[in-house]
Amino acid sequence: MDDLEELKQKAKTFPSLLDLTDKKALIVGGNKGLGQAMALALAAAGADVCVSGRGPVGLDETAEAVISFGRKGMSVAADATDEKNVENLIRRTVDGLGGLDILVNSQGIGYLHPSVDYDMAEWERVINVNLKSLVLTCKHAARIMLAKGKGKIINISSVRGFQGRIGDMAYAPSKGAVNQLTRSLAIEWGPKGINVNAIAPAFIWTEISAPVLSDPEKRNWVISRVPLGRLGQREDIFGPVLFLASDVSSFVNGHVLMLDGGWLIA
Repeated sequence: MDDLEELKQKAKTFPSLLDLTDKKALIVGGNKGLGQAMALALAAAGADVCVSGRGPVGLDETAEAVISFGRKGMSVAADATDEKNVENLIRRTVDGLGGLDILVNSQGIGYLHPSVDYDMAEWERVINVNLKSLVLTCKHAARIMLAKGKGKIINISSVRGFQGRIGDMAYAPSKGAVNQLTRSLAIEWGPKGINVNAIAPAFIWTEISAPVLSDPEKRNWVISRVPLGRLGQREDIFGPVLFLASDVSSFVNGHVLMLDGGWLIA
């Protein structure tokens, strides 16, 4: 056990562990919403960042914002539900940034409908985007990280990964699976130097939540469920993602960090 003087020295240098200078990060779903916010947070901490998404909307703008922080920024349009696309995405990220230290999976979609009439094509689409794509990106990013014995993987889950919901045969089940995927990979890859964790937000003002939160009655209901008495904002994810992406969290593995203002405990 460290003596007091050793502990004091470690405490003095502790803030430097938040520095991500020259770390290489890939944000899947980084063209908008929480993904875009996390790309900016990591760049502000010193990381070079590649952002990816299905289409061009928001990709170039986010990459340019990363560059404005004085970091290397790039974007790659890719369908993360397709393995060949993912292999190409990882290869281009490594070639463009010079490596890969951090993977953030922020892609996700939802579909609600009465369960007895649930469209199975929509079910498959949600499962593919919310789960299959994470399996693929983790699989291929880990090959790079395992080769050097270090890396950080952060999956975006949801409070719905812990709660059911009427008409939700896909989104909530997919997020519950993300939690279990995170834990399984943490057990397998933790001994090999890769920390695998997740963040589970509640309602935060983004494009995916706008249809609900734009309705005053629904918005007030959501706020009434949150002990902190407010909605989450995109900048609320800055701290959690920087914590899990940096060496500050070196002994955190297989954890699902709640970003919900107390939603689940209420």
